[in-house]
Amino acid sequence: MSAIGLGAMPMSVAGHMPDADQSVRTVLAALDAGLTLIDTADAYTPDHDDPGHNERLVARALSLWPGDPGEVLVATKGGHVRTPGGGWDVDGSPDHLKRACERSLKALGVDSIGLYQHHRPDPKVPYEESIGALKDLHDAGKIQMAGISNANPEQIRLAHAILGERLVSVQNQYSPRFRSSEPEIDVCAELGLAFLPWSPLGGIGRTGELRAAFAEVAEARGVSPQQVCLAWELARSPVVIPIPGSSRPESIRDSAAAASLELSAEEVARLG
Repeated sequence: MSAIGLGAMPMSVAGHMPDADQSVRTVLAALDAGLTLIDTADAYTPDHDDPGHNERLVARALSLWPGDPGEVLVATKGGHVRTPGGGWDVDGSPDHLKRACERSLKALGVDSIGLYQHHRPDPKVPYEESIGALKDLHDAGKIQMAGISNANPEQIRLAHAILGERLVSVQNQYSPRFRSSEPEIDVCAELGLAFLPWSPLGGIGRTGELRAAFAEVAEARGVSPQQVCLAWELARSPVVIPIPGSSRPESIRDSAAAASLELSAEEVARLG
């Protein structure tokens, strides 16, 4: 798996959407740049009555790519649902997760999903029941690996106890401005799980000292602040695999270049 993946959410959620052709070009640019992880979800869609919109875009791009799709890990998620009017809700019931997985299989055009993730804990459903659904899906061959998202350390440990080696990743928000997932990164490192920060570029575009520090390091290195941000996250732990969102080919190419940018200890300390 590449050190950086593509978070495909900006391609399908209302308020961010480029046209479908541009979205496909962005995925193709990511693949051509050497990225081998694409993260999506059934809920990444402009409208509540069109689940799987983003998954279908990813599948279309892979069908057009001249490389080997078998070398690409497509990760998707279920359990976070869209509601009329552009809202969001959660449904972590085993029945819903199993139906959502079947729908994602069809949207992606595959017989088994490489990495299937429980998108967000549902307070109405015991967490062990939601995770049990992932175990059932894995044992039925519907998914090859399992992941969880938006989970705290206790939930990570519970999921690991239920899933064992089936569990390979945790996807939480983490960025220079949002650092509250530090404990989850440490648990992932302890358990040998990949940590996939979503919204990894959060904060660096705002004014203030945070933006200035990343901009100054970037200028000294002759790269973009976005590359410095991703390199800073990669330096946090070897289990960290950022998944920056992108809706333009040029921006994902720039992000992909961060995999070869190694910051000095002094630069990491300066960035905090």
